[in-house]
Amino acid sequence: MPFYTVPLGKLVRRISRLRGGGSALPGLVVEKIDPGFMRRTLTTLPHGVAVVSGTNGKTTTTKMVVELLESQGLKVFTNRTGSNFTRGVAAALLGEVDWRGRLDADVAVLELDEAHAVHFVNSVPPKYCLLLNVLRDQLDRFGEIDKTAQLLQHIAAKTTGTVVLNREDPRVARIAETLTGQEVRYFGLDDSLLGTFPNDDDMRAAPGSPAPAGLPEKPAADVVLRKVGADTAEFEYDGGTVSTAMKLRGVYNIFNAAAALTLARAICGGAAADTNHETLLEALSQVAPAFGRGESLTVEGQPLDLVLVKNPSGFRLGLKSFPAGGYATMIAINDNYADGRDMSWLWDVEFDSLRAEGVDQLTGSRAYDMALRLQYDDVRIGAVDPDIAPALAAFIRGAKGQPKRIFCTYTAMLAIRRELSKITTVEVVS
Repeated sequence: MPFYTVPLGKLVRRISRLRGGGSALPGLVVEKIDPGFMRRTLTTLPHGVAVVSGTNGKTTTTKMVVELLESQGLKVFTNRTGSNFTRGVAAALLGEVDWRGRLDADVAVLELDEAHAVHFVNSVPPKYCLLLNVLRDQLDRFGEIDKTAQLLQHIAAKTTGTVVLNREDPRVARIAETLTGQEVRYFGLDDSLLGTFPNDDDMRAAPGSPAPAGLPEKPAADVVLRKVGADTAEFEYDGGTVSTAMKLRGVYNIFNAAAALTLARAICGGAAADTNHETLLEALSQVAPAFGRGESLTVEGQPLDLVLVKNPSGFRLGLKSFPAGGYATMIAINDNYADGRDMSWLWDVEFDSLRAEGVDQLTGSRAYDMALRLQYDDVRIGAVDPDIAPALAAFIRGAKGQPKRIFCTYTAMLAIRRELSKITTVEVVS
């Protein structure tokens, strides 16, 4: 390793932070001057590297896995900033290694964007991977949905130990057929919940369409989500059923909890005697949402939930996570690069549940597109303003004394968080 890699990287990191620069810039510098930095640093970890990827849920699932492993006494390195490109991982490493480039950790759990994960695993083969789902998301970046599945398949092929797959997503489950030598574990759903979590093919099928013929029998899952309550969840594993409280909001997050449990159990040795299952469940019950992902805030004494939406399935599940009435609602849709330029997926979401009380405020660069979509579902619209700052202020002012929810794309969520940070009465609940 060049002697100057870590000192120079740490210097760039400090300067970048002082100037308010992006969290990934130091990693980009290190990638250029020392391409082997990540491989040398991460391949020495006793429990190796675990990669979490898929279209939806990477950030919150990674956070859950980290906290579950920490409950078992493991020191975990992760890319906490949420920058899920390879340079984001390198930048996060610079903040954790000592001046000689040594990392004090037992295992690394890394959230990685589907395309960038391919480059990462070519350099650093993971011991574990968790592949969540394949949904239509940013097709302008990834192309056809089968291309995304191929990216995930490459991650699995490079994994040296255990591959954890979503058995309810056919494109993910089929990856098992291509593997040779890896252990495969699954997470899944009770049949009673399948209608709540449609895969991408289900989303595009006509109502009442029969299931395609010739589907293979579903494999047994290591962890199965049995029930979802308002603030509880029930899981089945090791032949028994356990119930736990949950701080996480949103049915989609609870399914991801089954995924996180499966990976954490694999890393800790499954049902091995050295896994404290009570501690594992206690840690799961205390996991709070990741930044902007189902985050609960208090604004002027009233709850405000931020719900990130990126594709039809995510939006549908977000809507199902709230009662039909009792909330003031705002929708913020941007089409910046990080959101995906193609917003045609909004037409695959049913907004019937919003008819009773309507939507109070629409904002973002695609606010009028969203307004047109809601009109087709006969949803009343209060106001439309593409400028997020005044729209948010008007929404909070107009919904005074009411609980609030905001469905937003990624860059809209960041803009809303910036505006909320200027309000002195905002508190983060979870």
